[in-house]
Amino acid sequence: MYKNEYLATLQERLADESLVEKVCKMVYTDTQVIHNPYSTPGTAVAHTRGTGYTPSAVATTDDTITINQGLIVPEYIDRADMAQKTFDGWMAVAENQATSLIEGLETAMLAAHAAWTDFDNASIGGAAGNIAVTESNIEDIITGVKREIREAKGGKLANRNGIFIIWRPADFELLEKYAAAQGFTVADRILINGADRGFKLFGVEHYYSNLIASGHLFGGVKQVVTCGICKSTYGDIVETEDPTVSGAQISGMGIVSRLDYGFETWVNIKPLVMDILVS
Repeated sequence: MYKNEYLATLQERLADESLVEKVCKMVYTDTQVIHNPYSTPGTAVAHTRGTGYTPSAVATTDDTITINQGLIVPEYIDRADMAQKTFDGWMAVAENQATSLIEGLETAMLAAHAAWTDFDNASIGGAAGNIAVTESNIEDIITGVKREIREAKGGKLANRNGIFIIWRPADFELLEKYAAAQGFTVADRILINGADRGFKLFGVEHYYSNLIASGHLFGGVKQVVTCGICKSTYGDIVETEDPTVSGAQISGMGIVSRLDYGFETWVNIKPLVMDILVS
């Protein structure tokens, strides 16, 4: 089944930059638990020369990611079909398995919105509740996310890593229309080329996803949410001769690829990533 070539194609497709890799910090390791201890900053107090002071203890808390979530693509092929499958056919199977894993990881990332900081209509000056995204409030959402990051003292980190928002496709359409109506280079580029999966506006990288959880957008500082990946199972396959299917053994081969992962939004950076609540 051209195993070496199959693995190369699977790994090549997995290596394509995904939305998860664009916005998360990726850690590839065989360690199950990743530690990120943090300390609470000391407080500056007024002091008079020649007087005593009372020190406070340094408080350290351990924050962790456990890589214990999994995605698996288990497939099998009849032995005769296997013999008749072309090289290109095998490579298509490898690409499809990798795509399924990438999309599964993206779905898992976007489903983790409970770990982020709520950002709703009140955050852009309206009444409390979910935001009805329109072309007229696109700018308010973008600048509101940037304001929240600055107020959380994340300005320097945002300058270093960048800021992102992941929209629904319908919202991204409104964003394109808004951008096209603006002047200068951005409008020219949007009018001539349209927007691919990502483009920059107001200093923010904008993406869209068909896999985003209903009622939620994702925005904040890039590379602060951490995704841990088990490196030994990533980009590998297991072949099974004559696998059991529905309680009976078949004449053929099983081909199984998998991805083991864990996501974590560290406690001390939670204010820098937002669950943008939308209707």
